[in-house]
Amino acid sequence: MGSDYKHVFKPITIRDIDFKNRVTLAPPSPNLASPDGLVTPEFVDWFRMFARGGAAILYVGNSSVDIDECKDEAFQLELADDRCILPLSRYATMGAEYSCHASLEINHNGENSAFETIGHAPYSASSIISETERTRAARLGRDPIPSIEMTHEKIHETVEKYAQAAYYMKRAGMDIVLVHGGHGNLISQFTSPLFNFRTDEYGGSLHNRARFAVEVCDAIREKCGPNFVIEFRISADEIEPAGMHFQETMDLIGILKDHLDIVHVSAGLHSACNMRYYRNWCQNYMMPRGFNMHYAADVKKRYPDLLVTTVGSITDLDMAEKAIANGECDFVAMCRPLMADPEMPKKYAENRPEDRRPCLRCDTCTKHLMVPKPIYCAINPISGLTTELRDGRIPKADVKKKVAVIGGGVAGITAMTTLVDRGHDVTLYEKTGEFGGNVIGAAAPPFKIDCQDYLKWLRRQAEKCPARKFMNTEATKEMLDAENYDALVIAVGSEPIIPRLPGIDKPHVHWAADAELGKVPVGDKIVVVGAGAVGLEAAIDYLDLGKEVTVVEMLDQRRAIMKLHESSATSTNEFLSIIKQREMKLYYNTGLAEVKDDCVVCKNVETGEELVIPCDTVLLAVGMKPLRDKVAELRHSAPETSVHIVGDARKAATIGEAVNQAFQAALHI
Repeated sequence: MGSDYKHVFKPITIRDIDFKNRVTLAPPSPNLASPDGLVTPEFVDWFRMFARGGAAILYVGNSSVDIDECKDEAFQLELADDRCILPLSRYATMGAEYSCHASLEINHNGENSAFETIGHAPYSASSIISETERTRAARLGRDPIPSIEMTHEKIHETVEKYAQAAYYMKRAGMDIVLVHGGHGNLISQFTSPLFNFRTDEYGGSLHNRARFAVEVCDAIREKCGPNFVIEFRISADEIEPAGMHFQETMDLIGILKDHLDIVHVSAGLHSACNMRYYRNWCQNYMMPRGFNMHYAADVKKRYPDLLVTTVGSITDLDMAEKAIANGECDFVAMCRPLMADPEMPKKYAENRPEDRRPCLRCDTCTKHLMVPKPIYCAINPISGLTTELRDGRIPKADVKKKVAVIGGGVAGITAMTTLVDRGHDVTLYEKTGEFGGNVIGAAAPPFKIDCQDYLKWLRRQAEKCPARKFMNTEATKEMLDAENYDALVIAVGSEPIIPRLPGIDKPHVHWAADAELGKVPVGDKIVVVGAGAVGLEAAIDYLDLGKEVTVVEMLDQRRAIMKLHESSATSTNEFLSIIKQREMKLYYNTGLAEVKDDCVVCKNVETGEELVIPCDTVLLAVGMKPLRDKVAELRHSAPETSVHIVGDARKAATIGEAVNQAFQAALHI
């Protein structure tokens, strides 16, 4: 019996090349190339999970056509000479094992390359000093360095570099390429009026600005022949007021369409404009799903005979099926959702969509890119162990052991399911009547739809796991000692930090998550204490409900934002934007000093100046602390070298840290 998803899994032939379905891995950069830009065995192993999971096309992000001129990642693929072919062939061959097209996104990032990275001023369509370069120069204490306007000779040389890179790909066994013509990289520095101020045949009119892109596509076609597919990535709208906008991009597509096979429709800018428009091509968890899909739908409507790929927070194949069925696109590109669950295509083909592990759009993956550190997923722990667990299988234990897991939050559930998969005899103790732990509170704000989906999935995994489960049961030392366990995983979590201040025990003072879960009453004038993610999410939630909200934060603005970024990554800018748009009352350098019946008294931590804020509700969001006393009570109820403390019980942190710690603990029992 075939899949219910007839459109997603409908094969398509392009230039006599068969594509088994319409699912594309949008291009990630895994930080697994060698220092000199070559494919490594670890690189191939990492991409194997997507090929094995059923995607039709895999793209590697930002593969450089000349790393001496365009480099903005520490471990970026280099395609400038033929030494890349043999390593690339291993990647291509791996994809072919699964009837998957393993390919690359080829790119020259033009003026986005820093002088410090490449050792000379960057090349671009025009000589400009971008806003990003001005910021970089100020940070480094030097004068801004303008880009070098490409001469005709340099343009022709660079066109040949794109064609040669694609040809090396073909020689390595690839039959499709993604040319990056968007996000403010070099090709779009020619097409966009934001960057291109030329007065020759490569500047001015749209046809002139499109000339470089056309030459690149035509050179690839000439070099690689008729049986080679060219996909071209664009920004439908750069968003920046002085940039390229959708109506002009529509006309650009009309110029390009006969020179390519598929147009890949994204939006926004990458590094330009101090990354203000990063959110427009990589959405965070506070933004709608399918954010850019309307652009692709409009392109398909205007050019119905052109093959179109849509991308932008497409979190599941239900969205993909609907879009393809409605004629809004031909392919669907996904990156983070496939990192969260590389097996998603396989699960949908087997009519098991409920088993999809939902992406949180938390950007744990992206956060590691610039460290640099191999990227991995917060909720897919195998993504960080693709060489150790090459085929994605959890290894069976050599010796079956009797193991207790204490706590039914994300760490406890991960440990329990992994231990069962390994063949152990597992018992879980959860002191409440529901699974989820602190993820329950994290999923409470109405706009956290990704976290809500993840909580539902997590609970399904817990409920169907065949381990023994004792709910409403708080594990004690005596209880564990009586069972004589061989190993323990202690995942008892954390509790809110309650500052010791006058009035803190008044009945209108609550933990923010309890308020959002409806466990406690909330009035109309609210003071939120703490401007981390929990505090700001609560503040936004209650602002949406029409409440009067004030936030106080002890740290200064710079340190508070840095701390927020540690937990919220790219969502930080979304918080800051909402604060500005809503004119939210937020006081930095301000600590809570006393809670009164109708107000709070705060003090500036630097000057000592008092601030009195009228309120009827105080919501605390100053952080969490591990349940160390509980850990101390339980940690000697099994051989100590077989006791693992994971998640918030070790250190209050993120879902990603809890999942990965628990998974690795279970692998070592």
